[in-house]
Amino acid sequence: MKKKLMLMSPMLHQGGFERVCITTARLMEPYFDVTIVIFNSANMAYDVEGLKIIDIQMGAKKGTLQKLWNIVKRSRKVRQLKKQMKPDIVYSFGPTANMVNAFSRTGREKVWLGLRNYTDVEERLKIKLFTKRADLMICCSKTIEQELKEHFHFDKTATLYNLYDVKAIREKAKQNEPKLPWGAYDDQGRKIRCMVSMGRDDDMKGFWHMLKAFSLVHEKMPEVRLILVGAGSFSCYKKLAEDLNITDAIYFAGMQREPYQYLNKGEIYLLTSSNEGFPNALVEGMSLGLAAVSVNCMTGPAEILLEDGDASLLEEQESGKAIPVIYGAYGILLPVMAKERDLDAEHILPEEKKMADVVLELLKDDDMLKKYQGAALERAQCFTYESYRDKFMKLTLI
Repeated sequence: MKKKLMLMSPMLHQGGFERVCITTARLMEPYFDVTIVIFNSANMAYDVEGLKIIDIQMGAKKGTLQKLWNIVKRSRKVRQLKKQMKPDIVYSFGPTANMVNAFSRTGREKVWLGLRNYTDVEERLKIKLFTKRADLMICCSKTIEQELKEHFHFDKTATLYNLYDVKAIREKAKQNEPKLPWGAYDDQGRKIRCMVSMGRDDDMKGFWHMLKAFSLVHEKMPEVRLILVGAGSFSCYKKLAEDLNITDAIYFAGMQREPYQYLNKGEIYLLTSSNEGFPNALVEGMSLGLAAVSVNCMTGPAEILLEDGDASLLEEQESGKAIPVIYGAYGILLPVMAKERDLDAEHILPEEKKMADVVLELLKDDDMLKKYQGAALERAQCFTYESYRDKFMKLTLI
């Protein structure tokens, strides 16, 4: 008889940990009786056919008191489910689901809490609560795991990198041709070349930095375009694009159920986030052979792009000195940029200029570009389903 595995996610929107939740469910079905518990099934963006899903129909609330009461109600409902279903392991994804998983503990099940972003570790009160109630804290990067050990003296940890079906991603990317607002050549007969990024409309993604860097690239190479894929209105960025005079050179593709066809149009993947956990979209872009240019945000990029994950060189930046760049084994790493949103088109930071310089260097040096595109493909193969499955199964034996 199979053991019972309960996975928990607030929703199943287009997002990183939601994708990992769905994929974990499908990978573990041969070994466990798997159930996914969600708090609201509205706007599901993932294919869940064949999966056992329970929607407790307790969506998000506004206001501090309402949110707190919602956690209490969700925890009561999930505790009832746990008592009825008697799962052996309950693995939650993200801080909201982690709170409910921790508070609904019955004492019978193993409680696994998933930390999917570095900002989760910065909420010290929550982490202290989690460490008291968790049997295992699963981190998406070694940096986050190390933080738990060093600052919270909690050793019941493991790192499970996010997982990717590189072959499937490449096949899906070729299935459809995306509709873009430009053709193969610009009005001067130059072949269009694209950079791509993907993420929701959120300040954490630092898209204003990206647009400003891109405007400098476009100024030198007018045939270059930028495609941004992700949920949200992006209204402030559309206005910034107008102010930077790059409206015709950038395409906001919106949320896409199958984003790979857009990623496949790129030569370079850009990441400007101030925080990540383990950036899925970066690896997905690399799976399609896009050269990676990323800031060294917490966490993930250094572990993905560098052989040893050591990005200490970037921390040595001093005012007035040249901005350091690490030409890593699998991609190019730059210092993280300011977190405060700056939509002033006239205000261009040195870090944004440096990113533009790196991109121009890649676009003008075909050998370097091909080298990093090949390295990206090679690195993406390290985050396979098989590796994730084997590590997950070992954890169930602890």
